[in-house]
Formats: sequence, structure tokens, C-alpha cells
Amino acid sequence: MRPDVPQIWDWLDAVPDPEIPVISVVDLGIVRSVQWDGDTLEVAVTPTYSGCPATSIISIDIETALRDRGLNDVRIKTQIAPAWTTDWLSEKGRSKLEEYGIAPPQAAGGPERCPHCSATHVEKISQFGSTPCKAQWRCKSCLEPFDYFKCI
Repeated sequence: MRPDVPQIWDWLDAVPDPEIPVISVVDLGIVRSVQWDGDTLEVAVTPTYSGCPATSIISIDIETALRDRGLNDVRIKTQIAPAWTTDWLSEKGRSKLEEYGIAPPQAAGGPERCPHCSATHVEKISQFGSTPCKAQWRCKSCLEPFDYFKCI
């Protein structure tokens, strides 16, 4: 008996993002759909940006997780339209980012507070962070640097 789609979504929620392992590929919002096509399970994945170097690793990790659950006929489809946006991050994912020390994206264009001490006096150090989708910021209260997940 094949698993139902909600069960598969639960399994995928345990697959970590390789660059930010505290957040799942589901919470990141890059798993766009899960559906059966006959006996083949098709999972559509939208990369965070077209040149994301982690895209192939994510596909391998998703396929491995599903094969470990007994699904052998799996197709991972890269879906580039519509383009991924930080609006697709789940609330759970946003909370996990902040707990990990990465300020989640804010519509206003910068972090509201430091993910370390919650102070609101922060400054941008660089538009470029540890990955292309993050910028480097610093808290003026605790003086700790932190990544900010850019709005895309």
C-alpha cells in the first residue's frame, strides 16, 4: 500500500536544508507539490534562486529520504516558475531561523531585532553574508554579528 500525500509531506518536513540544517525543505517553502503520477511519486522543488548550489544536494536528500521510506519510483522535478520568495517560509521555519541566530526576512527590508539578544538597534555590515541569500548584520547592543535572510 502506498503512503498518502499528507504522510509524504510529514516525511519531507524532516529533510533539512543543507545550508541551514535547523530548517526543513518544507519550512523553507521550496517543496512546491507532492503528487502521485501513476506509481511514480513526483515532488516539485523550487530553488531559492536559479544558481543555488544546494539544489542538486536538496534533490538527492529528498530522494534518499523517500527511498529510505520504501518509495523506489521517485521523480524530483525542478520548478522555476513562479520564482521562490521568502513569503513561502513557514512561521515555524521563521522561528527556527531566529532560534538558530539568523534573523528571518522582514518586509521592511531589514531585521527588526537581534536574534541573539532581541535588541532593536542593529546595523548592516554587508549586503553579502555566508550564502547569497543572506546579508551580514550586527547588533549595536550585544555587538554580535548575525546573518539576515534577505527578502526575495
